[in-house]
Amino acid sequence: MKKTHATITAIGSLLTLGAAVFATPAFAADKPDMEKCYGVAKAGKNDCAGAAHSCSGQAKADASPKDFITVPKGTCERLAGGSLTSK
Repeated sequence: MKKTHATITAIGSLLTLGAAVFATPAFAADKPDMEKCYGVAKAGKNDCAGAAHSCSGQAKADASPKDFITVPKGTCERLAGGSLTSK
């Protein structure tokens, strides 16, 4: 019975570790071919912290000039309302 409990615990730990690795957000600073694009994030779909909150997914309104998403370099300026700087 103790072996089964230990096996289940080990498997659960591995699954949790795997989920944590894939759940880390992609920051523009971590990937040189990406950039932050302000003013185009949908409500609740922003990346990382904004001026009014400290976590991703907490944007309250669409196209907030203070919230950003990461996009491939050169894409942001082509998007309507996209800006490389926060307003």
